[in-house]
Amino acid sequence: MPDILLIQPPIRDFYLTAKRTIPYGLACIASALIRDGFSVEIMDALATSRSRGIPLPDEMAYLGEFYGKPDVSPFALFHHFKHFGAGFERIGHAARDSGAFLVGISSLFTAYSEEALETARIVRSFHPTCKIVMGGHHPTEMPERVMECEAVDYVIRGEGEVSLPALAKALKEGSGIEAVPGLVRRLADGSIGSPPPALMENPGDYPLPAVHLLNQRFYRRGQRPGAVIVASRGCPLRCTYCSVGASSYLRYRRRTVESVLREIEQAVVHHGAGFIDFEDENISLERNWFMELLHGIEERCGAASPELRAMNGLFPPTLDDEMIRTMREAGFRTLNLSLGTTAQQQLKRFNRPDVRESFDAALSCAEKHGLEAVGYIIVGAPGQNPMDSVSDLLYLAKRRVLAGVSVYYPSPGSIEYRRCAEAGILPQRLFLMRSTAIPISHTTTREESVTLLRLGRILNFIKFLLEKGDTIPPLCEAVEGNVGETRDRTAIGKMLLSWFLHDTVIRGVIPKGEVFEHRTSRQLSAKFVSGLF
Repeated sequence: MPDILLIQPPIRDFYLTAKRTIPYGLACIASALIRDGFSVEIMDALATSRSRGIPLPDEMAYLGEFYGKPDVSPFALFHHFKHFGAGFERIGHAARDSGAFLVGISSLFTAYSEEALETARIVRSFHPTCKIVMGGHHPTEMPERVMECEAVDYVIRGEGEVSLPALAKALKEGSGIEAVPGLVRRLADGSIGSPPPALMENPGDYPLPAVHLLNQRFYRRGQRPGAVIVASRGCPLRCTYCSVGASSYLRYRRRTVESVLREIEQAVVHHGAGFIDFEDENISLERNWFMELLHGIEERCGAASPELRAMNGLFPPTLDDEMIRTMREAGFRTLNLSLGTTAQQQLKRFNRPDVRESFDAALSCAEKHGLEAVGYIIVGAPGQNPMDSVSDLLYLAKRRVLAGVSVYYPSPGSIEYRRCAEAGILPQRLFLMRSTAIPISHTTTREESVTLLRLGRILNFIKFLLEKGDTIPPLCEAVEGNVGETRDRTAIGKMLLSWFLHDTVIRGVIPKGEVFEHRTSRQLSAKFVSGLF
């Protein structure tokens, strides 16, 4: 029986990307606990393909007019709201059976904080004698809100590798709890003590994550396991929409190259990883360090080198031809490039530079060295002009790059979050702070944000056709009614595309073949179509 049980809770949303949910942070904390002599288990409630449909929360009812009907076309967005992962009762049984004296619960995203709190309540009901601590980005930024839940004994603010071993030791010895860094607790007078977040001075001094505690069989890409690695913490940039940049409590720190290479060797040699995603905020920022890392990966892994990715996005000004060539040789197959926007006024609000020149240079190098590319833009942010977002899509349309459209959501701890709070435009419920909920309706309305999402799908479908040597279908008038059932998604897409280019109406097709119109902005669609030709 373990001393400590760490839990990744289930989530409720329209979709889940499994390769982005590997509980890397829990594995890092587990290794620090093991180093200090504690036995640890990780219960990853998301390491299952199990999901079930659940009713859309009443507060999300407005999404029905945008996502209402199921759509089998390439322009579909979301339809079914689901519970992803193990049921809460199963989690309760696992906590009770573990016998752990301390249960740590991860709560990374504010939108999923209610699932984390429900996890705490079920653990308390099944295992009432344990102590429950919650950590992650959400409790770090909103500790008082989390402590409103009576099932939660403590909150850890900041990096759990520092605090959780100290807390476990204090609880085991029965003293010294007030000295635990970043520990939020209830004081004798009933108030909440909330110290500054804890930080690792040097992340490279900590042991490699205890990935042997993770469900390696679940997190696979093809026939081989996938893995996540974080080579640096924080980011020195001050983008206003981000809660982990220089405007936050996090300082930018890099691990030693040797430390990262040892972790990659562990993933590839001992666990057979065939795909590694670097979840750093800005992994290519320090050129010499990154180049040393790339050369080290190539030397140590050789032919067994996994496919590499940096899915949080690469900052184009940090890239050059030599670096991109070396990335290709080390195992990168795709560049995820952060564009943000091309609108000067919005860039100023985001505190972001105009990266178009370096973005185009990176795309040229990617094509030269045989890499694919995805370019990410933000839409729907406060103050953002939706017509500028159409211009961003048209900018991507003229380049060899797929469009990644990210609907803005307010992240606690960011400058934009504070601006939204001051302007009174934050959603009333925390679980609405997610892209799929289209949480902000300000200068870009929800209808316009959804339109931009669908235009991104249309643009990528056009690029898909051209990439495989197909042609854009001729413009023609729409056929209303039922077009019959078909499993050929490409044929459906070409039919709807020919109609859209003719009248700028974005349509979908339900599984039984009925054609219907999506609720979208004809004004934005018209600008998009006129800009394509």
